[in-house]
Amino acid sequence: MALTALDLGLRGAVVALFLVVCTVLLLRYTTVHRAASLGAAMGVAGAAYAISTAPFFPTWSFGWSSPFVALAMSSPVILWLWARMIFDEHFTLRPWHAAIWAIQASLGVVAYNGWTAWPGVAATSGRLLAALSIGFALLAVGQTAKGWGKAMTTAHGRLLVALVIGISGQIVLSAGAGLAAIPTRSISLTVACGLGVSALMSIWMMLFDPPESQAAVAGAHAGSGDASRVSRSLVRVSPSAPDRASLNRLEYLMTTERTYRKEGLTIGLLAARLGMPEYRLRTLINDGLGHRNFNAFLNRYRLDEAKAALADLGQAEVPVLTIALDAGFQSLAPFNRAFKADTGLTPTEFRRRAAIEAQNRGVEPPTAPSS
Repeated sequence: MALTALDLGLRGAVVALFLVVCTVLLLRYTTVHRAASLGAAMGVAGAAYAISTAPFFPTWSFGWSSPFVALAMSSPVILWLWARMIFDEHFTLRPWHAAIWAIQASLGVVAYNGWTAWPGVAATSGRLLAALSIGFALLAVGQTAKGWGKAMTTAHGRLLVALVIGISGQIVLSAGAGLAAIPTRSISLTVACGLGVSALMSIWMMLFDPPESQAAVAGAHAGSGDASRVSRSLVRVSPSAPDRASLNRLEYLMTTERTYRKEGLTIGLLAARLGMPEYRLRTLINDGLGHRNFNAFLNRYRLDEAKAALADLGQAEVPVLTIALDAGFQSLAPFNRAFKADTGLTPTEFRRRAAIEAQNRGVEPPTAPSS
């Protein structure tokens, strides 16, 4: 009974975590990342799986439990589609994908809820369901090979690969136990622990910015001013032709359209603007341009614009706050911290020093036009 209580309590926590995942994906990422909706569907399926495979959950006849079973048992198909959308930038959903999902869900409902009415059909459906689940899980793992090289260069990409492989492994374990006629209760706690790990990894990826490679950190700390501009404009590794084209488009958005000024700009939004997966853009920013993370990348452009404005004698009367907001910062405090970390000076000190240097060069501030 103690293990059963632990199992049920862990599953309750897992359901709560998966609901948090769904909420964050639907509220923050669906408009900027094409895989977010499928990620939310994975969260719903994970919560349904935690519920429908819990001890004492009624699965012997059709009833209110059937929707939970349908969602849970269709999770291998959703995982496969989610992996395809993440690691294959040319993939798009088709109507026949929905048909595959419906077939998998129907098999799950018959296999789990049909024992009272159709025991023979339920047994056959269960074996077919297990075989298909293993197949879709292996397809999801195989899909990671399309983006393996670039995904493994960043912590975020490695987490994505680990998450897909981990969920696939759990599906194979559960389906294999079904084919081997191993009682569900004997692996119930193991399944609950696996679901908990998957939920925590999902939360970590969405709510935190994992540390990037040491090479990228070293490149980001190489220096400020000219050194930083060199590290931003020159790639640190030999890029492929598609990467060079992507870097050129990224440079155009930043320098010509000044996209870094956009309020609420996220790496997902920028990736959607460039038409590429988020993990690929992260790789370009970290390894191609040598920035520590996405915020460091944005702040490089914002700080360069702010420094140019502060050094412009024609803008000597423009408040520092206005310059910070125009450059894309949301408030004065983070701007001051980033500016001091980059230059060793406060914005006011930087402006004063720039004015003195201009006067020493014989540059006079512009006079106001007479009325």
